[in-house]
Amino acid sequence: MKQTVYTASPESQQIHVWSLNLQGELTLVQVVDVPGQVQPMVISPDKRFLYVGVRPEFRVMAWRITPEDGRLTEAGVAGLPGSPTHISTDHQGKYLFSASYNSGCVSVTSLGDDGLPGETVSLVEGLEGCHSANISPDNRTLWVPALKQDRICLFTLSDDGALVAQNPAEVATVEGAGPRHMAFHPNQQYAYCVNELNGSVDVWELKDPHGKIECVQTLDIMPPDFADTRWAADIHITPDGRHLYTCDRTASIITIFSVSEDGSVLSVEGYQPTETQPRGFNIDSSGKYLIAAGQKSHHIAVYQINGVQGLLEEKGRYAVGQGPMWVVVNAH
Repeated sequence: MKQTVYTASPESQQIHVWSLNLQGELTLVQVVDVPGQVQPMVISPDKRFLYVGVRPEFRVMAWRITPEDGRLTEAGVAGLPGSPTHISTDHQGKYLFSASYNSGCVSVTSLGDDGLPGETVSLVEGLEGCHSANISPDNRTLWVPALKQDRICLFTLSDDGALVAQNPAEVATVEGAGPRHMAFHPNQQYAYCVNELNGSVDVWELKDPHGKIECVQTLDIMPPDFADTRWAADIHITPDGRHLYTCDRTASIITIFSVSEDGSVLSVEGYQPTETQPRGFNIDSSGKYLIAAGQKSHHIAVYQINGVQGLLEEKGRYAVGQGPMWVVVNAH
């Protein structure tokens, strides 16, 4: 299995393409100049395309991935109704979701049989501080955190790409939490949401016997002695569901959690100092390595995930473009 790491650097308008070997070492393969500030990225379910959200002209660009070495070739582009803060796809590769913080909306873009983005087929507005769009493991429910409203809106994804509010239409966080990014446990029973403003992570039970969605645990992601402004950013879980990670940009740390076997309980295992202002990070498909981007250090760092606690051991750091803020990994 080959793995390619893509990093987006909006200040220098570049995507860096890296080869990740079995020892956790990165080799630079390609630097792509993007016509605009490239920010969120996602890989298509079939691994053939890298989709990127670009500003200040709001659009999504599709880059074809070369199977042999992960190199990118520009393949298509489509406009978006709002500035893309976060993009994702459904699990079948039929639709691309774009959450827009500034425009307070989430949109659905059709993806053709050729994998290229097309029309906007659905738009939901009135989501203040909309920060991500996260499709459930069963490909039916889209979770959309509205950071400024302290709620996560729940929509059913219809076969034609329409978003229909569920009943209940939302779940609420505590006041001032600021729900931002999410991850799902591989057993499909639990979701985890990192809250930007109060520096916490919520564990959501997706369905109890009565069909309710409820928060079953909330944990602080910051060290006990932290007294500065909380500014959480990203969250990811290992493929085996054993370890969960969050990051905070003020403290420049990654918080390490172990996850109970059923996914319902998190336990803090430690705090890893990392690159300055870690806006985004990701985990490779083997669950052995975590790659974090420092928005203010203009470097990325690779960490090995070790032991039952999932503690992080730095393996190397690499200069990238200016202001790196998004990392995705493709296994091919």
